[in-house]
Amino acid sequence: MQGDVETRLKELGIELPEAREPKVAKILGSNIAGNILYISGQVPQWNGEIPYVGKVGQEFDVKQGQEAAYLCGLNIIAHAKQALNGDLERIEKVVKIRGYVNSTPDLHEVASVVNGVSELFINVFGERGYHARTVAGVNVMPFNVAIEVDADFFIRT
Repeated sequence: MQGDVETRLKELGIELPEAREPKVAKILGSNIAGNILYISGQVPQWNGEIPYVGKVGQEFDVKQGQEAAYLCGLNIIAHAKQALNGDLERIEKVVKIRGYVNSTPDLHEVASVVNGVSELFINVFGERGYHARTVAGVNVMPFNVAIEVDADFFIRT
């Protein structure tokens, strides 16, 4: 039987990218410890292609930054699905996300950029999608990506 989250993904017309394991470090894309699922920082990539390389406030405006954040969120959900053997219904709560925006020094809307992933989680997970959040504008990012986001989920074991 299909769960609420999968149904909601279909209703929203959302396709998930392939969950790709990190290539540049000996880390896991996800890790479960007790009832917490940790998803490593995800960059805005679609099956290996990275369309958002550059700074928000320079190469990209805030709306494009939100699109990049949304893509990070899709990758987070893909990793969660993989870690939970396809059962996204095990997610009881999105606990916290952290978004790091590769921004110019004068960009003050970094929180608005990360709204791209926050709104995705609320739309997909409903009440379970509301979360705590940390946002930072940063000077340098791996591969010069526009944004990286990680997430913690409370899960049913």
